[in-house]
Amino acid sequence: MKFEAPLIRGELVRRYKRFLADVVLADGSETTVHCPNTGSMLGCRESGSTVWLLPVDNPTRKYPLGWELVEARTSVLVGINTGRSNALVAEALARGLIPTLEGFGQIRREVKVEGTRSRIDFLLSEHPQEPDCYLEVKNVTAASKDGCGFFPDAVSVRATRHVEELAECVERGQRGALCFCVQRADVQRVRPADEIDPVYGRALRRAVDLGVEVYALGASVTTDGVTLERQLLVDLDD
Repeated sequence: MKFEAPLIRGELVRRYKRFLADVVLADGSETTVHCPNTGSMLGCRESGSTVWLLPVDNPTRKYPLGWELVEARTSVLVGINTGRSNALVAEALARGLIPTLEGFGQIRREVKVEGTRSRIDFLLSEHPQEPDCYLEVKNVTAASKDGCGFFPDAVSVRATRHVEELAECVERGQRGALCFCVQRADVQRVRPADEIDPVYGRALRRAVDLGVEVYALGASVTTDGVTLERQLLVDLDD
């Protein structure tokens, strides 16, 4: 996925109120930008970090710059825009990056899950042999120094509910799948962040025991765009 316009470089002053960040631009001016990530952004919010911003040509938008990338430790570029993860996974599905999810004749987005008030990111249907598959996507930006990404980066009741609903889909005879979208190139495996949200870790393992499939895809990230290009190991060991 290519960015819609050339990115603008800046230096992060602070991220606050979940959706806002103050950034110093190359000319020395300070501006407030939109932050498209509601998580804690652990490891991606340090003051002084180099960030990359996307100008948005929309006169009604209050903040004309949106935060897209941050240079984390050792100058690794990380895509922090969680709003791009579904589109990235859709591209990966179209390219057959997850072979076990190929062969579906229809892919719909934001579909209501039967018996709940939730919507799932994707519903894959019309496969000649396989039942319909509900697929949820989670964006991963946090990682440890040993190349292990982890999710979530803060306690997430919503994420736990999603894996429980995927397990319910499997119990009804459908397929349920979770895909971690890792928008950084220095990660080789992904694990649940038990030290941050042990309830989520337990829920995920229970869901896998019931038949929920878990995938992780790693990206190449440049100032031109982000592309999911490889499957990563999912580590569920306690």
